[in-house]
Amino acid sequence: MHYICAYSTCMFARNLFDELGKHLKERPATVITGMRRVGKSTLLKALLDKIPGDNKIYLDLERIENRHIFRQPTYHDMELYLEAQGINIQTRCTIALDEIQLMPDIVSVIKYWYDTYRVKFLITGSSSFYLKNRFSESLAGRKQIFELHPLSFDEFLRFKEVEEKRFQPFSFRAFTDGFHAQFTSYYNEYVKYGGFPEVALIRKVTSKKAMLLDILNAYIDLDVKLLADFTLNDELYKLIRLMASRTGSKLDVSKLASVAGINRNKLAHYLNLFEQTYFLVRLTPFSQNTDKEISQQPKYYFSDSGIFNLLEEQDRGKIFENVVVNQFLRLDKRINYYQKKSGQEIDLIWKNKTAVEIKTTATKSDYQVLSARAKALGCKDQILVSFSPPASGFKNFVWGGSIF
Repeated sequence: MHYICAYSTCMFARNLFDELGKHLKERPATVITGMRRVGKSTLLKALLDKIPGDNKIYLDLERIENRHIFRQPTYHDMELYLEAQGINIQTRCTIALDEIQLMPDIVSVIKYWYDTYRVKFLITGSSSFYLKNRFSESLAGRKQIFELHPLSFDEFLRFKEVEEKRFQPFSFRAFTDGFHAQFTSYYNEYVKYGGFPEVALIRKVTSKKAMLLDILNAYIDLDVKLLADFTLNDELYKLIRLMASRTGSKLDVSKLASVAGINRNKLAHYLNLFEQTYFLVRLTPFSQNTDKEISQQPKYYFSDSGIFNLLEEQDRGKIFENVVVNQFLRLDKRINYYQKKSGQEIDLIWKNKTAVEIKTTATKSDYQVLSARAKALGCKDQILVSFSPPASGFKNFVWGGSIF
């Protein structure tokens, strides 16, 4: 069983919690990274609650008084500030630091205290762009990074207070009428409004949309500007909208730069930042030849379907594909798309061995085509995924709501 995150007065399970809980016993810092508002702070507090004793502290670095602690002239002065809050750094203690990207210089403090005392650090940051590029070298061998994403569908059901025994047996099961009938309204909501925890808990549609817009604005105004010193918000927003219209299609960066009116190198930097801040997901072509894979055009998807649908009302097939890509990605990051020069394609190659085709309404013909292409490519397994059951009664597919 996976536990536990608190939202409002309720407790809900996140799949990552067990793994994080085991790492609490390890010496290296436990670092949780992911997009803003995916639940990192809540998870951090839940982890801190698991640690026995009182010699522990949570410091939100969005608060100026907490940042002030780490702006003291000496390490000793910083330690005195912590002592005033009841923390004895001379003995085994735990320090939880939330939103570390707000204080780039804090890395040297963490390194010193880690090397000098028996401090267990729990850390969150909104970007692998920061944590991997500015953070990793200084703390090499002193940390382990865990990625937290918007809710998977099984997590979404827990947030809706659905009992685990009602849905777990249907993971990756072939289509079942009863399971589809009971859970189709949940999955429709998940597809349309995505997996941000706060959005999942809101009942009113207008409030869901308002929350998604707030998340998008906070991402552009806070995370992107902080990490890359971008000031052209309108330019960023225009590019994000252009990416929404190109989701799931091979991307020609030069053409996009021309349409957007942005220098090609600058646009490539934007795209890298979007990916490293977990806003977009990049898929490369499946190939046995690494050089060939790198030279071909990638496809991009939004990491949350709610944001994707907010930017541009999407047809059902396009948004469903975006959702399914993320569902598979959160189970295993080894994911690519496959397309021959002739145009023949397979939507996803998962874990280098499973051919996945995504259809709004799957048919027997779709299954036969997928089987033939998977066999020709040497894929051991195949999964035909569908949003809706066909009228023909064909059932040799997996419903999207069973991908968890």
